[in-house]
Amino acid sequence: MSIQQLNRVTLAGLAGEKGLVLERLQDLGCLHLIPLRPAPREPEKEPAEHAIEALQALRHLRDARERRRQIRDAEGFDLPGTIRAVLDNQQRQRDVGDRIDALRVRIAELAPWGEFDLPPEADLAGQRLWFYMIPRRQMDQLTRLELPWQVVHRDHRHAWVVVIHPEEPPRDALPVARAKTGALSLSELHRRLEAAELELEDAQAEHYALTRWIDLIASHLAEAEDQAQQRHAQSQTRDEEALFLVQGWAPDDALESIQALADDRALALVIEPPAPGDAPPTLLDNPAPLAAGQDLVAFYQMPAYDSWDPSRVLFFSFAAFFAMILGDAGYAALLGLLLALYWTKLGRGALGQRLRLLAATLVGTSLVWGVLVGGYFGVSPEPDSLLGRLHLLDINDFETMMRLSVGIGVAHLILANLEMAGVRPGRAAGRVALGWIAVLIGAYGFWLASGFDAAPWLTTGTAGLAVVGLIAILLLGSDRPLNGLGSLAWRLLDGLQNLARVAQAFGDVLSYLRLFALGLASASLAITFNGLARDVSSELPGLGLLLAILIFLVGHALNLLLAIISGVVHGLRLNFIEFYNWALAGEGYPFKPFRRTELRK
Repeated sequence: MSIQQLNRVTLAGLAGEKGLVLERLQDLGCLHLIPLRPAPREPEKEPAEHAIEALQALRHLRDARERRRQIRDAEGFDLPGTIRAVLDNQQRQRDVGDRIDALRVRIAELAPWGEFDLPPEADLAGQRLWFYMIPRRQMDQLTRLELPWQVVHRDHRHAWVVVIHPEEPPRDALPVARAKTGALSLSELHRRLEAAELELEDAQAEHYALTRWIDLIASHLAEAEDQAQQRHAQSQTRDEEALFLVQGWAPDDALESIQALADDRALALVIEPPAPGDAPPTLLDNPAPLAAGQDLVAFYQMPAYDSWDPSRVLFFSFAAFFAMILGDAGYAALLGLLLALYWTKLGRGALGQRLRLLAATLVGTSLVWGVLVGGYFGVSPEPDSLLGRLHLLDINDFETMMRLSVGIGVAHLILANLEMAGVRPGRAAGRVALGWIAVLIGAYGFWLASGFDAAPWLTTGTAGLAVVGLIAILLLGSDRPLNGLGSLAWRLLDGLQNLARVAQAFGDVLSYLRLFALGLASASLAITFNGLARDVSSELPGLGLLLAILIFLVGHALNLLLAIISGVVHGLRLNFIEFYNWALAGEGYPFKPFRRTELRK
């Protein structure tokens, strides 16, 4: 297991020391904070854990069409004030833009009525005017309108009608909806629109001026992130009148540093192992060459703290599945060449270094598998050549390849159940996992023995092993205490519930046939494109050669792209779906230390 053991750490000190202690803990970067306050009623008002405002401000500045010359000197640079100014400018542009849109809509609605001013309300004696543009073919419907109305203008298509009434007429009283003219005249709307457009230009000019701070904000993002995390940590502590408490999870190798901090600042320190009801975060620890497996695990589902780390299994099984789906040494060599060209560029960051090692493993595994199946851009080597003698597997031998694919699936699921049995020893889940191992071995062995006309004792033995496994799952698949007929019935019911996974086990094993099917499809497409190129070259002398080269390049590029997509998607799917279903019993959450993101000198 490579899930690190964690400890619950509680620090207590004087309230005046709180800020300094949190800064020191942030420097140590080894504590996953535990909230000691009740959940807030308004979470949106709590301090953000990350520098969301700084990123939002930087994104707004980078959206500018043009940029000012950048200021490089950070002396006197006010990061919080600059961020506030940028966000205020962003909100101002949005507000003015919304106002301009609303004015343009009002102008469009009022334009057909022309320039006019409404009379004062006192002159209307409590009445109000309602405006309608009615098609002339519907004017006869107004004869049934009991409210006073007047046509103020006509053209060949519409009639401009004004209805007089204290309240808006019902929607079904007139054939069309009323025109929303508002209380402002058309000239007043144009005046306000011009003023809003000038205000928007001023905001855009301010936006342009603020772009001079892009580089400084970008370079101080780490500082802003640290400040945001510090404010968030302040909201996670428990504060009394004169004391504060901060609590978190820490690995074993960090306890010495935390003890030194407690001694230096005269803090009370309590270190406890996780209690039975605790749910600590999961901290994975793998050697650097295999650390990319952690990234794959975190991409889908983090195992629970009391489970096991599938990073190494996932690393190698993904590489093997990708290789079987790619199925061509020529494609693998091409990918290896691309990886070599971008090797240095990929290694600039810690994540890139891990991923390039994973990519190198994928390329190496694919190259070995491609040599074994004898695929080189869809061309098989001569049998008496060196590559021909290394051609040990025939991808067109359906029976052998199916047995191999199913065997890989059985081995993968057996490994998953072995890990489950190791994590849950002496419990029902562990005993059921051992039962499934017996079922998988027995069923696969029975299938192979039946296909090869093996000795009767082998067929009978493998079938018996599968039956013993099913009986063990039925009888041992419950942790309920046996203290009567009622508990026995419940234990049998639990066992039957476990046996219901037989169909799932069968389907999961057959899912591994996709390794053979996708690999065969990739090889068949490569051969097909080679045949098309060859036929075009022979049928069209001269121009046919150019077309043949084009078909070869485009066809193999498309096939390689499809193979890579299939290898990644299905290679991960077999791990995340089929393997995880049998290997992991619960889902955890990642260990996120409270630490600095900036590099301090």
